Amino acid sequence: MDIEQLRDYCLSKPHTEEGFPFGPETLVFKINGKLYLLTSLNTPQLQFNVKCDPSLAEELREQYACVLPGFHMNKKHWNTIVVDGSVSNNQLKEWINHSYELVSKSKK
Repeated sequence: MDIEQLRDYCLSKPHTEEGFPFGPETLVFKINGKLYLLTSLNTPQLQFNVKCDPSLAEELREQYACVLPGFHMNKKHWNTIVVDGSVSNNQLKEWINHSYELVSKSKK
């Protein structure tokens, strides 16, 4: 997955909005005005932050080397995913879907 594929996938999700609320280097995707994915446009290797159920977040970090505690985020609820080719695009999409669903179901 590259940045264009990531962007296209996020924008394919219903009611997704994209923007740059943290400056021109950080692309953000929101549902209902709430963040579900963010990525830096200024890193040599694609990585992105997604929200995750806290118990699953720790499990994924133990299982996958490419899943790290959320960089600059609440580490209980956010993971940073390093797109290093160690997991399939389908797995990456599952993690994005999980984040989207969690945030879309949360109250404003």
